[in-house]
Amino acid sequence: MMRKIQLAIIALAFFGITKTQAQVTFRPGLRAGLGLSNLGFHGDFKPDFYLGALGELKLTKKYSLQPEITYTRQGANNLERTQYFYTSDGYAYDTTEHYDVNIDYLSVAMINKFSFTSGFQVQFGPTIDIVLNTNLPYSDSDVDLGFVSGVGYKLPSGLLIEARFKANFADNYGSYNDGYYYNENQYSPSLTFQVGVSYTFGKK
Repeated sequence: MMRKIQLAIIALAFFGITKTQAQVTFRPGLRAGLGLSNLGFHGDFKPDFYLGALGELKLTKKYSLQPEITYTRQGANNLERTQYFYTSDGYAYDTTEHYDVNIDYLSVAMINKFSFTSGFQVQFGPTIDIVLNTNLPYSDSDVDLGFVSGVGYKLPSGLLIEARFKANFADNYGSYNDGYYYNENQYSPSLTFQVGVSYTFGKK
C-alpha cells in the first residue's frame, strides 16, 4: 500500500513538473513608439522615436522575462551649457550657449513583466545604453546604465499598448577641462518618457 502511495506521489510530481515546463513559452516580437527626453532638466524635452526587437519568455501565467534590444533617439532641445575659457595670460571668461543635443543609443534591457487577467501589465528592469552617435563634442563614456518602469495594456488582438519611464544615471556629458577650456554642468539623470506599442508573434 505504501509503495502505491509513493508511486502516486512520484507520478503527480512528474506530471506537475511536466505541466510547468509545458507552460514556459518563448515568442519574438517588435516594439516601436515615441519618446520625450531631457538631460538633467537643463533644456527642453526632445521628441523622437524608438524601434526595437524583443523576446518574451513566459515563465508562469502571470510572469514573463523579456530581453529587449532597442534603437532609441534621445537628447534635449535648447540645452544650456556654460563654458569657461582661459587665455595664455590667465584671464578667464565665460559664455552660455543653448543648442539641441542628439544622442542615438542601442539600448539593451531585461524587463520583468507581471500580467493580470484584465490585460493590465506592470513592467520594470535594468537597461544598458550604448552611444552610437551624438553631436556632443565630448563624453566621459559611451555606456550608460539606467532603469525602466512602466505599465501596459494588452488588447484581445495581442497588441500591447505601453507607457514607460526611463532614467539614465551616469553624467557622461557634464564636465570637461583641458587647461584652456572648462565646462561644468550637471546633465544627469537623463530622463525619457515613452509611449508605444509592441507585438509578439506565435500562439497566444
